Parts: sequence; structure tokens; C-alpha cells
Amino acid sequence: MPSHPFFHPVSGFDLPRYAGVPTFMRLPYVALDDPRLKEVQIGLIGSPWDSGTTNRPGPRHGPRQLRDCSTMIRAQNGATGVRPFEAINCADLGDIAPNPADIHDAMARITRFMEGIMAHGIRPLTAGGDHLNSLPILRALGKAAPLGMIHFDSHTDLFHSYFGGNMYTHGTPFRRAIEENLLDPKRVVQIGIRGTTYDSEDRDFAASVGVRVIPIEEFHQRGVEDVMAEAREIVGTAPTYLSYDIDFIDPAFAPGTGTPEIGGPNSYQALQVVRLLDGVNIIGADLVEVSPPFDPTGGTAWLGTSVMFEILCQMASTA
Repeated sequence: MPSHPFFHPVSGFDLPRYAGVPTFMRLPYVALDDPRLKEVQIGLIGSPWDSGTTNRPGPRHGPRQLRDCSTMIRAQNGATGVRPFEAINCADLGDIAPNPADIHDAMARITRFMEGIMAHGIRPLTAGGDHLNSLPILRALGKAAPLGMIHFDSHTDLFHSYFGGNMYTHGTPFRRAIEENLLDPKRVVQIGIRGTTYDSEDRDFAASVGVRVIPIEEFHQRGVEDVMAEAREIVGTAPTYLSYDIDFIDPAFAPGTGTPEIGGPNSYQALQVVRLLDGVNIIGADLVEVSPPFDPTGGTAWLGTSVMFEILCQMASTA
């Protein structure tokens, strides 16, 4: 069924893109106590929280800059022809209120928020924040049964702990998610992994539980289409989560992130990998680690919100 006109974004022909209150992609803002919440099918959500960051901070400011840059998004995907806002009811559901002083309370808040919107049948597309945000989201989405996951990143985020036993950082979320039975490791594929390492602990864990790791060398050697065909085969048609760390992209194109790694995909490939997810049953997704202090030009956030639009197009196509 087509979407309700209320959920269509404001057109740049009606209000200049630099005017008005910025929401994700100029969509209507729907509060959690708004009666229209029950009509929303995909909710765009900010999670401005980066207490899991271990090196360069700043992703807590990502959602605000992503919203501002996203006012440049138009109604139609120029490559695929998809018009997501006409296919499905989308809305900006605001920000999850973080607790920057208590990491466990902050995660509990994120999980409760996600459980609340899931009760209305809403699929979340979340803008972080650092990558630890994915764990409390998965605690809501993967509670009933473990999910598959397609994960674009420079890093596996499968480490056991940091700094003498700290189990909750942006380098550990998917280790915890597998241990908590939120992810089926045999239906998890991680794409673009690269950079210097402390050791091979994360890769060893991946191999021991069946996570498929595709390093950047293999990605470039095989090509995008071949790699993404394997990714689709791994997750199949069962419910799948999509997690996209902006540092998957080479820092020449996305410098505004906390842990950049050279040798990554270019900006076109960053969009292409999402366009090749046809048929994947995406029940939720996130775009994380945009850190505005390291790119005040907004170029990284513009690329990030462009990736979010591609993800939204895929989610709308499988509604």
C-alpha cells in the first residue's frame, strides 16, 4: 500500500533546504506519545551516545549533523528509481535520551526505546553514536530469536574486553551479542576488515564460532558484486540486522570518524554495497561512528546520510 501523504518529506520546491527545523530527510517528527506512531512503519532514530569510545570521541554529535545534512535528500533514488517515502510510512522518531554518566543505564534506555517501537511494528533505522549502540538495539530486536547480520566496518568489534576487563566498548558489541544469543554467528558476515591489530584474538573468535570475515584485500580482489552475492547467501531470507560503521569507507572520503583505516572502499562503493542487498530481510539497521569534530565540513555526515537513504530504500523495498 502507498504511504500516507502525512509521512512524505517536505519538498525543496516548497521550502528551501536550508530553512525549517531539520529532521531526518525532512520527514515529519512523530513523538512516542503521538497517536500517529501506530501508522509508522520505519522509524529514523538518533542515538547520540558514545560512552563506548576508546580513542577519539565525538560520535555523540553525529545524529545532529546527520539530520542537518539529510535535508539534501530528495524523494527518488537516482540509481534505482526507488521512491521510499511513497512506498512506506517513514518518520523521524527523535533521539533516544542517553545517560552519559552510566554505560549500563544508557544501554537499558536504548533497549527500552527499541522495545517500545517494536510493539508498534516499527523497524528502526538508527543513527549513532559509537558502535556499542548496536548491542542494546540487538537486545530488543534479537530477543525472540537470534538474527543474521551484515556488518560493514574496518574492525570486527569482536574483542573480548578492553583495559583490564571492560566488557562494553565500541570494540566488543558483537562478541557480547553472540554470547547473549542475539546473533546467529553462522549468519553473520563482516565486510571490509583491515588495519593494524593488537593480535588475532577477534579473528580467532570469529573462526571458532563461524562468523565469515571478508578482509578488505579480498573485497578489492573479488569485487563488490561477488562479495555481496556471498553476503546475501550467508544471511538468506531470515531476519537480518544491518550495521554500517562509517569507517568502512576510506578516510579520504569519510575522515570524520574516531578510528579511521586507510585502504577502504570509495564513496561509490559505499553506496553500491547497500544497493546489492536486494532480497535481504532487513528488520533493523544502524549507521554509526560519524564524528563531526573530525570533519567540520560535514562531508562525512553527507556521505553517511546518503548511505542511510540507500538503506532506507532497501528496507522500503522489502516491506
